[in-house]
Amino acid sequence: MKRQLIWMACGGMTALALAAGCSAAPAEPKPGRAAASPAASAGRAEAPRSSQAAVAEHVKTILEDRLSPGETRFGSGTGSPCSTSSAGMFTAECVSAAEATGADASIALEQIGRHEGFATLRSVAEKLRTAVARYQRLGCAGNPAKASTRHACLEPAALIAQGFPDLRSGADLGLRGA
Repeated sequence: MKRQLIWMACGGMTALALAAGCSAAPAEPKPGRAAASPAASAGRAEAPRSSQAAVAEHVKTILEDRLSPGETRFGSGTGSPCSTSSAGMFTAECVSAAEATGADASIALEQIGRHEGFATLRSVAEKLRTAVARYQRLGCAGNPAKASTRHACLEPAALIAQGFPDLRSGADLGLRGA
């Protein structure tokens, strides 16, 4: 019985070795394929971080250093003075938030300017800069009397209110290559 168990164990080990492509004989390179050198294998295992990843990390760090204080000062989303539900939307308080958000968007665009990728961050930053310019051009902070002007202020103000989190999300996606 012991002998039978030993043979079964050895047979199982042999089957596993064969299934894994292992054998006691040294591996012969296949025709037409060069054998990988240990140095080449080591190079793949310790590949340096890509320059795109390094740029993305740098952009994320720079933006976060700016976004956090701005968001703490002005808030974001419904907590922003530019929120369409905020009484501050038609005041100088929203102008200050818009200027800070627009400056952060400009810095994001400067940082990613000549680098490939960053599609989301680029799109968000460009839309924010356009929204800030439109908000200012419409005179939204002057509490316009015309209903059509007040209505036209809603879209840029909403984009500005969401600007800090959207820039942060864009930078995060840049880390993932989007």
